[in-house]
Amino acid sequence: MNAQTQYRLSATDLQLLLALVRAGTLAGAAERLGLDGSTVFRAVQRVERGLGLPLFVRSRSGYAATELAQQLAEQGEQLEAVLETARSAAQQLPGQVSGTVRISTTDTILHGLVAPALKALHAQHPQLSFELHAGNELASLTRRDTDIAVRATRRPPQHLVGRCLGPIDVALFAAGKSAIKHYADVEAGKADWIAPDDALPEHPSVQWRKRHFPRVRPAYRVNSILSVMELVSLGLGVGVLPLFLARGQPQLRQLTEVLEDCRTELWLLTHPESRHLRRVAAVYAHLARSMALA
Repeated sequence: MNAQTQYRLSATDLQLLLALVRAGTLAGAAERLGLDGSTVFRAVQRVERGLGLPLFVRSRSGYAATELAQQLAEQGEQLEAVLETARSAAQQLPGQVSGTVRISTTDTILHGLVAPALKALHAQHPQLSFELHAGNELASLTRRDTDIAVRATRRPPQHLVGRCLGPIDVALFAAGKSAIKHYADVEAGKADWIAPDDALPEHPSVQWRKRHFPRVRPAYRVNSILSVMELVSLGLGVGVLPLFLARGQPQLRQLTEVLEDCRTELWLLTHPESRHLRRVAAVYAHLARSMALA
């Protein structure tokens, strides 16, 4: 018998490999496992020797998982889900939902939709806690650094599961006290623009402005749509904003109808291995009910 058939992988081995696949570095895996880097290094070497096969490609940038390591990490994810479900069932009373749910979204959606929805859910399930990450990347869900992602997109990744909660409609806005009273003022070149060109060059609002106002250069470049709203509210210029964010902001004036060619969709996404966890399923279902746009 060769080393591969003699060595018996343990649950601890799978947890180790899962942590290193997710983190990509010894230091990151060690932090996840509550160990030091040298311990993780030795443990990986032990598993590789036992299997007689390399599991990672080492480089200065970190540890890249081989196909076998990815397959073992998937098994580790299933083990993780089973253990978490068992612990949750053992610790809570019927009807209670507890634990931490990690949610990834953009700052715009976080402030405009997610946070208001979570307030009611936390009152219903006070033992739930939330880790909220606002950023424009979607990779964290793929690496299982988050449980649920809420995104504005037309093409959700095929490897995730989820549902479309409705269209995200946008329009052009100015401050209510601004000298810009009508869209015609914008067409006449009387308005400064506020836009996230450098931070979100492919954002539909940026693409729309470049199509309809190709000669315009924003007077203010910001790193988020939320910042666009804040500067527009201060009267510094005009900007394209989602209606759900501008709603309830009396200091804003809508200058156009809904910009049809600037529309995206709101998607609620999760990982196939996470959706059956009780805490994730409870939050997912609540967000689906509370944030529907259509």
